[in-house]
Parts: sequence; structure tokens; C-alpha cells
Amino acid sequence: MGLFDGLPVPQDKAYLREDLENVDESWTVARFDSLPHVVHILTSKDRDAEIQTLKDQSDIVEEVVDEVVQTYHGGFNRAIQNYSQILRLFSESTQSIGKLKVDLGNAKKVISARNKQLHQLWYRSMTLRHIISLLDQIENIAQVPARINKLIDDNQLYAAVQVHVQSARMLEREGLQTVGALQDVRSELTKLRGVLFYKVLEALHAHLYNTGEYSSATPSMNEKDDAIPTTTVAAFSMNNSHSRSRRTRLLKNDSHVGSSGFASSVDGGSSYDGHDDDDINDGADNNGKDMKNVPRLPTWLLESTPDEFVETMRKSESPLHVKYLQTMVECLCMLGKVAAAGAMICQRLRPTIHEIITSKIKAQAEYINSSRPGVGHSRTGTTGLQYVKGQLQSYQLSKEKHKNGTSLAGTLLAVSPVSPVMAPMGAAQSAAKELLDSILDAMVRIFDNHVVVGELLESKSSQQANMNTPKSMVGEISGNPDSEVSHATGGYTIGFSMTVLQSECQQLICEILRATPEAASADAAVQTARLASKTPSKDKRDNKSEDGLTFAFRFTDATVSSQGADLMRQGRIRKGQNVQEGYGSAALLPEQGIYLAASIYRPVLQFTDKIASMLPQKYSQLGNDGLLAFVENFVKDHFLPTMFVDYRKGVQQAISSPAAFRPRANPAAAYTPSVSKGRPVLQGLLTIDFLAKEVLGWAQAMPKFSGDLVNHVQTFLERTYERCRASYTEAVLEKQSYMLIGRHDVEKLMRRDPASAFLPTSLAHANAENHIAESEADGVELEISELLMKLRPIKQESLIRDNNKLILLASLSDSLEYIAESIERFGNASGKPSDQTENDVKPIAPRHKRMGSVPHKDLASFAEDYRKLAIDCLKVLRVEMQLETIFNMQVMATREYLEDQDAEEPDDYIISLITQITRRDEVIAPFIAPTKRNYVFGGICAVASHTSIKALAEMKRINLFGVQQICRNTIALEQALSAIPSIDSESVQTRLDHVRTYYELLNLPVEALLAFITEHDSLFTPIEYYNLLKVQVPGREVPDDAKARMADILPV
Repeated sequence: MGLFDGLPVPQDKAYLREDLENVDESWTVARFDSLPHVVHILTSKDRDAEIQTLKDQSDIVEEVVDEVVQTYHGGFNRAIQNYSQILRLFSESTQSIGKLKVDLGNAKKVISARNKQLHQLWYRSMTLRHIISLLDQIENIAQVPARINKLIDDNQLYAAVQVHVQSARMLEREGLQTVGALQDVRSELTKLRGVLFYKVLEALHAHLYNTGEYSSATPSMNEKDDAIPTTTVAAFSMNNSHSRSRRTRLLKNDSHVGSSGFASSVDGGSSYDGHDDDDINDGADNNGKDMKNVPRLPTWLLESTPDEFVETMRKSESPLHVKYLQTMVECLCMLGKVAAAGAMICQRLRPTIHEIITSKIKAQAEYINSSRPGVGHSRTGTTGLQYVKGQLQSYQLSKEKHKNGTSLAGTLLAVSPVSPVMAPMGAAQSAAKELLDSILDAMVRIFDNHVVVGELLESKSSQQANMNTPKSMVGEISGNPDSEVSHATGGYTIGFSMTVLQSECQQLICEILRATPEAASADAAVQTARLASKTPSKDKRDNKSEDGLTFAFRFTDATVSSQGADLMRQGRIRKGQNVQEGYGSAALLPEQGIYLAASIYRPVLQFTDKIASMLPQKYSQLGNDGLLAFVENFVKDHFLPTMFVDYRKGVQQAISSPAAFRPRANPAAAYTPSVSKGRPVLQGLLTIDFLAKEVLGWAQAMPKFSGDLVNHVQTFLERTYERCRASYTEAVLEKQSYMLIGRHDVEKLMRRDPASAFLPTSLAHANAENHIAESEADGVELEISELLMKLRPIKQESLIRDNNKLILLASLSDSLEYIAESIERFGNASGKPSDQTENDVKPIAPRHKRMGSVPHKDLASFAEDYRKLAIDCLKVLRVEMQLETIFNMQVMATREYLEDQDAEEPDDYIISLITQITRRDEVIAPFIAPTKRNYVFGGICAVASHTSIKALAEMKRINLFGVQQICRNTIALEQALSAIPSIDSESVQTRLDHVRTYYELLNLPVEALLAFITEHDSLFTPIEYYNLLKVQVPGREVPDDAKARMADILPV
């Protein structure tokens, strides 16, 4: 049964457990009733057996009890002994307490009799202890100046300020004020307060401008703006939902500690050290347990007294230089020198920035001069600059030299408003961008430090103002918080530092551009008024008008508060002298001038984006104005108008020059598609291409203004097109070929002509869609030949007999095609930047009436116009060659070929035609591509063959020697045309063989001719076959029914 499961029964007597389970449960109930068992035995038949069973069960229970007793006997004995011992101790304690009560009663009686004497002794003891404590403090305070000096020497400025503040408070305690021996200590501590202030200010100043021991790593001058360390770049993105910058928001747990944190630790105890030894020991024990998980304390705080600020610095994950800046600001707050420090920072800000910019320029110039091979260190900056200019100019001139010995560099340099080094990709642009990237990168790093310090000073000053201001004045101060903060910080704010930085950068930009700040006076007034309207302080508005030196100064002073005005005025006087001295950028840049605005725009844009991302929310409006606005206004109001005027003059000079559309006198022997290898592009168009590339180079450098620059390119592309059109018209005016290509039917036939596949790309694609079969192509050529033959007699006055005009047309066509291809490249290159420009920026209104009167055209439209004019030139040349062929061969139909001997030489008109073709091919070949030569001269053979066959219809008589003469003419013409490399000689041979076959049919008798016609009825047309019978051939008899028989063979 479960009740006896826990009994300690040994293993050898396990049967007892089974016997206990056989005992009836009625024996184990809580209230045992024996009556049922007695009745059961008395009524049993075998009473003795029942009694014996009960005895056996009793024996089992007794045996189990014996086992249990034997198991627990020792424990029972120990429990009884312990209980006896407890009783004994209680009895002894009762007796001792009784005796203690008696002793306390006796002591009470004795003390009651001596109470006054004991009180006097206690008071004397406390007085002596206080005197000893004061003597200890006096001894420690006397050693404070030496200790502070030692801490200053060890660069433990925070610990020195802690000691100074704590010592000053101790000297103000009651009991130490009247100690005459401490007067020298007081005066020395007063001096040390000033020393500490200047030491802290110098350290803060050095780290503000990244020249301190713990400053962030400064990159080399050749690094780009994307090389800013991540510790600094991390602060560039700004969350508009907070009033702090990102860096300060990351450090918000560090910046909320005020000077009261140290005061609480000092006032909490009476000892000089200000802390308990037990706390230090506990901290040491904790550090010993897990040193790896405890952040390291900065080295400049190792000897400082632990307080809330030190603990915050220990836990902070900010960069090292940011921690140091926070420490210096905390020192200034503990010294109560926030306003004085702010005024000093304001006073030194402008001269320091000027010095930093000047030193960086000087260092980079020295580095460039020292790294140039073959130049000694004794060379001055001017000598190095002359060397750079000479190398660049010689390189540019050699780069433009062509293989055929001609040089266009002089012409391009004369027309372009800028020198090669000032071109969009010139050395001056690269040098200016690299210089400005370096300077602005340093300014971004400096401003990053000013954001940290400015926000800390403002937060500290606002906390102190809230603590020291009655509640009744809170509403008045909240109406103009910037003025109060600026007053508490001595005039130093983040907005002030930003405007001074930007004004110094603006002065540098003005020096690079050779533009005085007064040049933008109108823009400056608008800018200053807009900036001043954003600042609610009356002092700021009044102070705006007290300085009118330059735009930069007015722009800066518009945000300066009235406090510290005298100090700032002194700073401006020194700055004015520095401005007159300049920054020395001329020693680093090959050239200076207004055209460097293109290389300045992008660095300034990136600089403004970084500055804006670092500004706290309440200063975010300042990011929209300043340096970028000045540069954009300068570009819009000064650079672009100047550039438009300069390039307009260059374009006018390029297209109005007598040599602009004069083909090259000594072209290369063979045509080359590369300009650098001698492609004979007209000088005027080559210059226009050069100027267009330069202007689009400015557009790529300044995407915001690319629309205006592209419009300007379109303007002088349109003027150039008009000039090209005028030159083309002058060459073809009143010529029959020019009038023919203007006819709709001729234009339609020439478009169907398979030879139009050799025309420039745009129409070649269109012709590819109009591809016709070879048989139909022959029909098109036949239609063109018949149309031209209807123009007979062709007069010499209606032809272009001057080869110079033909050369001009060829050169003009190739030059126009070159410009069209270049314009298409312009469009592809400028398409992406123009798409990426700001959509909210309105383009500048067109400055030319021409642009305002014509619908807007894109670069692709101009490319198409240029290509169409190039095609017209080629069409005129092709038609002119065909008309020249007809002009020379039209005499063939008016003469009788009755020769009396074999032909040895071709006819004079054929010799004249061959001479003309050969000469024109020689003079045109260097100016157009081989495919274009094929197009120009490819139509001669078809016209000549058709003219020769059609001439038979108008001949009256021809003999066998006459047939030989015509065959000799075709052979000579075939040799001349086959000599042109671009013409298909097989096609020429096939066509002229066709002519010879036709005329050789005159040598056959009529019967043989009819048999030939039967077999080759489709070789010639029926009219051409009838003409064979119509012409009179001496010695050939023509039956009367010959024409009837031919009519039966050929369809009528």
C-alpha cells in the first residue's frame, strides 16, 4: 500500500513490505474501530485461525517497527542532545542579560552625574577635528597652482580646470576666506584662470581647423572630394525632424552634461579629492573583471576626476577629435568663458581661414614645382608657371598638326575666345577644379568642427540661460532665441561660421575668376537683403549697413550679432589687408579669368550640398543661399553673357573670313576620313565645330545652364548653315543642274535611283526601304537619261565649267557631312546631362531675336539640315557630270559617220569628255570619300550608253568605218571610267559592250539581223531595233518587206 512505501526496509527483508500490503486497509484508517474485528472473530467458524492471523500480522508490524527504530535511533539521539544544548544556552543568556541590565543601570547613574563635562569634551574634540581639516585643505590648496601647472604641461587641461574650479569653490567656503596665507593662492589662481582659458582656447582653435594633436587625418592635396573620412562624411546627411545636425544627434548623450555635473561631485563631499576611496576600489575591481568590455578613456582625461562628463566620454563612440572638441567646450563652460571664447573665435575666424587657404595654395605650388623633373628648387613660382604654359602651348600646337604639313592650330586659337589651357578640358580648368576641390574639402572639414562646437556652445548657453532666467521672462526670450543665444556665445553661431567660410571661398573664387566682388554688387544687394530678411534680430538688420566693403563682407555681416562687434571690426580690418594681398592662386593656375567659372561650378555645388546636409534644422534656410547662389548668379549674369558675346564674335569671324569656304590649296593625295590625318574640311566649318565643342564642353561642366548653352550652339549652327547655303547657292546659281534637282520629278527619280544608297546615312536608310530590283533600276536610269536628253541642246553657259566651284561643292558636301556627324555626337553627349538638369530651373530667355522668331529646333534637326545640304551638293555634282556627258556627246547625233579609214583615235568630243572626267576626278578625289566619288561619277556610263544608242535614231548615214569609230569611242570611254577607282569597272564594261554590240549589228546583212532579232528580241527595245533598219548604211540592201518582217518578230 502506498502508506508504507517510504519505510526504510532493508533489501533482505523485502518480504515485510509485501506482508504489510496484505494487511487489510481497515487497520490503517485514522479512527480505528475494533468492534467489527471482535464481532468477526466471535462469529467466525475457526476462531483460532483468525486469532493466529491477527498475531502474524502483529508480528509483522512489530518487526517493521523494529527496523524503523533501528534506522532512526542515532538521529533521535542527536536531536535530543541538541535540544538540551539549546535549552542550556538560553538559560545562560538570560543570566548574562540580567547582569548587563544591572551594569547599565549603574553606568546611567554615573553619566547623569558628569553630563556637562562630557559635552564640553565632545565639543572640543569636534573643534579640533575641524581645525585639522582646515589645515589639511590649506596645505592642499597651497599646492594647487603647482599641480595645475603640471597638468597643463601634461596636456591634461580638463583635469586642470577641475582642480581650479574645485579650489576656487573651496576658497569661498566659510573659514577659509579670512586666512591671510591664502591671498597669494587666490591671486595665483586668478592668473591661472586666464592661462587656462587661453590654453583651452588655443587647443580648441587648433582642433577647429584640424591642426591639433587629436584632429582627424587631413588628406593630401591631390585627393578628391570623395576621399573624406567616413567619420566626417557620416555627419553630412540631415534629418529634418530634428533641430540638431546628424553628428550632434549622434552625440546628444555627450552634449547634455553641463558644468553642474562637476559641481555636484565637488559639493558632495568635504575632502579635496571629491570622491570615496571605496568607489574607486569598486571601480578598479570591476575593471579588473572585464577590461575588454570597458571603453577606453581618452588620454587627455586620464588624470581627471571621475564625474558625469568623464563617464560620458568613456562610453561615447564619437571620433577622437569630436571628443576633444567636446572636452574643450566643457572646460570653457566650467571656466564661465563661453561668451569670451565665442568672441575670440569670431575674431580669429576670418584671418585663420584666409591663412589656411593661402598656405594650402602655397604648399601645393611648391609641391608641383619640386616634383617637376629637371627643375631645381631655386626656381620661383613664376618661372614654373612659364614652364607649364610653354609645355601646354607646344603640346596643343603639335597635337593639331596634320600629316600633310598644314596646321589649323593658329586659326583655331585666333578664333576661339579662350586659350587651349582655358578650354573646357584645358589644364587651367583641371588645375582650378583640383585647387578648389582641395580648398573646399578643407572648408567642409573645418565647418564640420564648427557645427559640433557651435551646437555645444548654443546648448550650454541655453541651459545656463534657462537656469538663470526667471519664469516671467521666458516668454519674452522665446520670441527671439537667436539673439539671446548669439549674445551668450559672444556672437559666435553656426550661421556666422558658415557665412564667413563661404565669404572667404567667394573671395578666392573672385581671385581665380579675376572678378572683383563689386562686379556682382547688384546681385550682392539682393542676396544680402534676402539673407537679412531671414534673421529676425534688429541688431542684425542694423549691422547690415555698417560695412559696405564687398559683397562677401556684407553677406557675412548680415548674420553677425551686435555683441563682439568691435572685435569683429578689427578682424575685418585685417581681412581687408589680406584681400588686397590675395591668396596667391596665380602661382598655381596656368591662367586666370572668367572662363574658369565652368570648373568652379561643380565643386561649389558639391560643397553646398555637403554644407546643407550638415546644417541643423533651424539653419537649413542658410543652405539655400550663399556661395552657390553667388556662383550661379555670376554665371548667369556675367559668365554666360560674356561667353555668348565672345563666341558670337568668333563664329562671325569664322564664317565671314575669306578663307572660311575656300578649299584647301594643297590637299592630301588621297581622301582620309580623319581630320587629324588631313581630311580637307573647310576651315570655317572646322572652326565652327571646334567652337561648338567648346561651348558644349561648358554645358557639360555646368548642367544647370546646359539648355542655354545648347541654344547658343544652335544659334550659331543656324548662322553657319545659312552661310553654307549662301556659298552653295553662289556656286550653282542659274546652273541647269541646280534647277533640275529642284524639280519634283527629278527628285523622285533620283530618290529611286539605286546609286542613292551611297548618299549620307539618313537618306541611305530611307533608300534601303525603297530598294528596287535590278531590272527596275535599269528602267530608272533609262528614265533619267531620257529626261536629261530632252534638255538638248545643252548650252555651255548652263554648265559649271569652273573646276574650283566643283571642288567647292565637293569640299562643302564632305564638310557638311562632317558637321552633321559631329552635331549628332553633340546630341548624344549633351542629351544625358540635359536630361539630368534640374526641372525647376527656368532657362534663360533667348538673347537673340532670331531665336525668338523661329520655332525651337533640336540638334538632331540641325544635323538633318546640314546632311540635306551635303546631299544637294552631291546631287548637283552627279547631275553636272551627266549633263557634261550629254553636252559633249550631243554632237554625235548631228554628224554622218562616213569614215574612209580605220579608227585609230576617238573623236574629239570623246577626248574632251574623257579629259574633263579625268581632270575633275583628280581635283575632286581628295575632297570626298570613295563612295561619294562613285555616286558623282557613277551616272556617266549609263547616260553615255543611252545617249550613244539614242543617237542612231537621229543619224542619217553611217558606214562600217563609222561603226568602228563609235566602237573606238566607247573603248576609250570605258578605259577612262574604269580608271576611276570608286567606279565598278565590270558595270562600265557591260554597259559599253552593250553599245558596241548595238552598233556592230549594222555590219550584219538584213537577213542576219532579223535572225539575230529573232533570237535576242529582248536585248534592245523595238524602237532601237527599228532604228537599225532606218539608218542608211552604204552597201547594205534593205528589202521592202524588212520592216514588216521585223514587225512580225517584235511586238508593236
